[in-house]
Amino acid sequence: MPVDPQAQMFLDMITAMNLPPSHTQTVAEARMVMEGGIQLGGEPEAVHKVENRTIAGPAGELSIRIYTPEGHGPFPVLVFFHGGGWVVCSLDTHDGVCRSLTNKTPCVVVSVDYRLAPEHKFPAAAEDAYAATQWVTEHATSINGDPRRVAVGGDSAGGNLAAVVALMAKEKGGPRLVYQMLIYPATDYFIPGTPSIHENANGYFLTRDQMVWYWNHYANSEADAHNPYMAPLRAQDLHGLPPALVITAEYDPLRDEGELYAARLREAGVSVTATRYNGMIHGFFNLGGIMEQGNVAITEAAAALHAAFA
Repeated sequence: MPVDPQAQMFLDMITAMNLPPSHTQTVAEARMVMEGGIQLGGEPEAVHKVENRTIAGPAGELSIRIYTPEGHGPFPVLVFFHGGGWVVCSLDTHDGVCRSLTNKTPCVVVSVDYRLAPEHKFPAAAEDAYAATQWVTEHATSINGDPRRVAVGGDSAGGNLAAVVALMAKEKGGPRLVYQMLIYPATDYFIPGTPSIHENANGYFLTRDQMVWYWNHYANSEADAHNPYMAPLRAQDLHGLPPALVITAEYDPLRDEGELYAARLREAGVSVTATRYNGMIHGFFNLGGIMEQGNVAITEAAAALHAAFA
């Protein structure tokens, strides 16, 4: 189907802003642009409680933001990793999504401010994500959470980190996770690349050149592409991983690698729901303020989490 009219309006707006291509910007410029688009997610929902906290990470203090819904608990917990190519975005850019998931599921959401590249290359982000997940399971009761009901999730690079944490937890003997929520996850390196990374290389917000820019900042060298903790699609064994929701967008360079990962999980006996949002572009999950399908996808994700936690 053609690009959704609301997605096309967003693309036209981005074009009219006449910004330089993101892969030609400095890291500082790219971060500033992404932070400036927070309002596109719409008015953030009120939640019962929001708390910023620092915990011990692999390389010093690690910041997290804890969202708690109305009610008595203990609540299930979603450990959330924001997207942004491991280079841009923050707790603030994904604040609205975390609030919506907190209320709609309902669950405690712990959003993780993992170290960004290129200042901190692979595997820094993955190590932070895993450490935060360990902390959540070990300290769940202190945040009114249930350590027996912990899931991981994220979008784009955050979906990559959620998939990686699930792999790490299996291979390291814990923590036990009940679900993985993967929103248009990056699961493979851009070389050789899937058909969608070439078909949707330009004109749909996220470009192939931008993905190359992100990967080059995150990876130490092309050799890292063979490490499943960077490219989980290249993992040899996906048996025993937690059930998953994989959401993809039709006009997204990352569409095929997300769907291939869902297929690999299913082949390994993992229960998977894979949903492609036709007409949509990368980033729509965060753009509910201007794309109704973003709100539909958040509702789907929250319902999947609720069922898994139940």
